[in-house]
Amino acid sequence: MATKKYLELQELSDADLNNELKETQDQFQKLKFDHTIKGLDNPMQLREVRRDIARLKSEMRRRQVSNMTEEQLAGRSKIRARRRLNK
Repeated sequence: MATKKYLELQELSDADLNNELKETQDQFQKLKFDHTIKGLDNPMQLREVRRDIARLKSEMRRRQVSNMTEEQLAGRSKIRARRRLNK
């Protein structure tokens, strides 16, 4: 089941996603600094912001993969197969 945040990210344009990622990363750096210096009232905020960053990056990568050509997808499959063999 898709989360509300995930559904909202699908509606954003690529430029909006990039802006949101930059803002969220800036917010994470600020929270991390504040937590180091004086502590946060709710340190779980760090985890939520970190997960928001991961959601944004995942959506950006999903769009990138969906726009790949057949040759690029075939090359990607070969790379993934090689990684599985090396494990």
